[in-house]
Amino acid sequence: MKLDLRNGYNNVWIKDGDQWKAAFKTNRRLFEPTVMFFRLSNLPATFQAFMNDILSDFIDEGWCIIYMDDILLFSKDQREHQERTEWLMCQIRKHDLYFKPEKCKFNVTEVVFLGMVIQPDYIAMDPVKLAGIADWEPPKTVKGVRAFLGFGNFYRKFIGKYAQLAWPLHDLTQKLQKFEWTTACQITFDLLKKKFLSEPVLLMPDTDKPFVIEADASKWATGAVLCQQGSDGEWHPCRYLSKSFSPTERNYEIYDRELLAITRALTEWQHYLMGGKYKVVVLSDHKNLTYFQVAQKLN
Repeated sequence: MKLDLRNGYNNVWIKDGDQWKAAFKTNRRLFEPTVMFFRLSNLPATFQAFMNDILSDFIDEGWCIIYMDDILLFSKDQREHQERTEWLMCQIRKHDLYFKPEKCKFNVTEVVFLGMVIQPDYIAMDPVKLAGIADWEPPKTVKGVRAFLGFGNFYRKFIGKYAQLAWPLHDLTQKLQKFEWTTACQITFDLLKKKFLSEPVLLMPDTDKPFVIEADASKWATGAVLCQQGSDGEWHPCRYLSKSFSPTERNYEIYDRELLAITRALTEWQHYLMGGKYKVVVLSDHKNLTYFQVAQKLN
């Protein structure tokens, strides 16, 4: 279930005596607002803290997610869902807040939230966001490259080895780098578009099941994938991770780069891995790393 709050920011009152700090001048007079409004510098953080505070119990129990004025509520069955909906509605009413019915989705098994299509066991990219990808023309300026990479970074967790694939485009955004659209850039651009249009899906992580991490490193970046078995008995990706090397890290020996790939993956996904019932299996194609688990004889 997805809920949208009515008059989001205007629900937060400005403390008495502080209204003058947000005053604004018009051709008629000087106005001092009594509630928060757009363009106040601390507005997003204050409003998010406000929502987190009034629904903190539900967030802590793990069945409610809030991003600004958007609320996502999920349950395992209809009875549990109805109970949680009533609890949330009571808390919202207690603080004199209201929803926009036309933007709310009740009792659904699939919902679009923050650019992701969330459905039972799986997460996918929003088709609306992907609609213009096929017609995206090759960038002719650094600004255009950054716009494409900005889109790509938002959905990079769906694409394996994203940083390694995208490095020719990232190099174009470096300072003092002359803009030159090369064949390598065009190949990268077309390949990334193709991968986005393939509409990959991710399995929803389940902390009650074992995880497997596959990690690897190239000359330019580290990559990893977090996997779990699905209901079909096959292993499916839950998350992808890809990060470029800094100029210093590119000089690392191969075993250090491979180990860095593993440590980055364990750090990124520690909230899924720590406290689990099963040992985490890490797969790497660099056999020498296994000796880190064996006591060494020192002469």
